[in-house]
Amino acid sequence: MKPIVLAGGTGSRLWPKSRAALPKQFLSLTSEHTMLQDTITRLPKDLSGAPMLICNEDHRFLAAEQLRSANIEHSGIVLEPVGRNTAPAIAVAAMIALKTEQDSILLVLAADHLIGDHDAFATAIAHAKNLAEQDKLVTFGIVPNEAHTGYGYIKAGNAIDNSVGFEVAEFVEKPDLPTAQSYLEGKKHFWNSGMFMFKASVYLAELKKFNPEIYQACEASIAELESDLDFLRIKKEAFEKCPDDSIDYAVMEKTESACMVPLDAGWNDVGSWSSLWETNENKDANGNACIGDVILEGVNNSYINSEERLISVIGLDDIVVVETKDAVLVANRHKVQDIKAVVNKLKAEHRSEFEFHREVFRPWGSYDSIDNGERYQVKRITVKPSEKLSVQMHHHRAEHWIVVSGTANVTIGDETQLLTENESVYIPIGAVHALENPGKIQLELIEVQSGGYLGEDDIVRFSDRYGRVK
Repeated sequence: MKPIVLAGGTGSRLWPKSRAALPKQFLSLTSEHTMLQDTITRLPKDLSGAPMLICNEDHRFLAAEQLRSANIEHSGIVLEPVGRNTAPAIAVAAMIALKTEQDSILLVLAADHLIGDHDAFATAIAHAKNLAEQDKLVTFGIVPNEAHTGYGYIKAGNAIDNSVGFEVAEFVEKPDLPTAQSYLEGKKHFWNSGMFMFKASVYLAELKKFNPEIYQACEASIAELESDLDFLRIKKEAFEKCPDDSIDYAVMEKTESACMVPLDAGWNDVGSWSSLWETNENKDANGNACIGDVILEGVNNSYINSEERLISVIGLDDIVVVETKDAVLVANRHKVQDIKAVVNKLKAEHRSEFEFHREVFRPWGSYDSIDNGERYQVKRITVKPSEKLSVQMHHHRAEHWIVVSGTANVTIGDETQLLTENESVYIPIGAVHALENPGKIQLELIEVQSGGYLGEDDIVRFSDRYGRVK
C-alpha cells in the first residue's frame, strides 16, 4: 500500500501562523512535530510503504527538509506547477505509481489533519484495504460527535457483506444546523474526511470514464517526467490545461463502486483556531488553552498563542489571540471562520503579511527582517552548514554583512575571502556576489541593506544549486 500525501493547501483560516509561503501543514500546531511529519509517522508500518508527497513547487524545499529532518523515507515529491484540486493531483500520483511499480493500493491523505487514536486509524486502514482489493473506491466517514455545519457528509447505504464498510448512498453538502442535528440523531450520516483508498488502476479507469478531460491532461503532464534532486516535475503547460475539480465531484459522486469505512479515531481537520482550542488537551481549570508566555485574569474558554512576546488578557471569554513576530489576531472564538475576509484584504492590498512571515525559510537556511525604514533594512541571516546562497547581484541596493557566529566564505566579483566572528564586508550596488557556509556549525550574520528599492525581487541570479535560476 502506497500512501499519497496531499500537501498543497494554503491553510488561510489559521492566519497569522499559516501563510501562503508557510501553510499549516508545515507548522507544529498540535505536537512538537509538523502536521506533515505527524501525518506520515502515524501510518501503520506493517501496512504501508514509502509515501509519495504532492506539493506546490514553491514549498518543495520545506517539504524535503521536513522529511529529511524526521528521517522519513519517501518515494518521490511530486511538484504541482499550479493548483488544480484533488482529482488531478491524485491522478498524477496514480499514473506515476503505475509507471514505477505494480498496481499499488493508494491511501490518499491530507497532510494537515489530526488523528488522536492511531490504533483505531490502523484498524480502519486494514478494513479499507480489504475493500480496495475488491476494486472498491473507499472513503473514510468520520463518526460525528456533534451537529457540525462546517463539514460535508456521507450517507451510509447498505452494509457490505463480510465487511465493516457500507455502500455510499449519497454525498451531502454542508448542512444548516437543524439538518446537521437530524443527521447526528439518525446515525446514518458521517463527516466527509477527504481520505480515500483504492487501486491506482481502478481510480484512473473511473476518472477516464467520468472526466476524460482531467485524465488526458494528467496523462500529458507526466509524459516527460523530470527528476530533480528529491523532486519529480510534471509538464507545466499540460497541467495548466487540466480542469480544477475535487475527487468527490469528479469521481466519487458518480462511480457505482464507492463505499465507506467508518472512522472513530479523534479526527479533526484543524480548519480553524477554534478547532485547535477544542483539541487542546492541556486546558486550564477555566477552559483556556495557552501556548507561550501568557498571563490571564478572569478569562474563560479562550485560545491564546504567543510566539515572542508576553500576552496578558483580562476579563474576556471565548476569544482567540494569536501573536507572531509581525502580526496579532484577536477574534471571537465563534467567529474565527471569518478570518478569510481579513486574508483576502491582505492579498488585495499586496501586503507581505499575506504571504510571508517576518522570518522566511529558504533551502539554505532563513532570514529574519528585524528592522526597516526609509532606504534601509536589517536582516538576521542564518546559513546551514555546507550550504550556499545563489551567485547574484542587485540593481538598487548595497549590503553590509557582519558575521555574528560561524565562518562565512564571501565572493565579490573575482575575489573570495573568509570571514569569522566580528568581521564584516561591503557589497556595492551591481557587484556579483555569493555567500557560503564552509563550516560545520550554523553561520549567523547581520545584513544591512541600503538603497532606493529593497524588495526581494531585486535579485538577479546567475547560478544556484537549488534550481532557482530562471
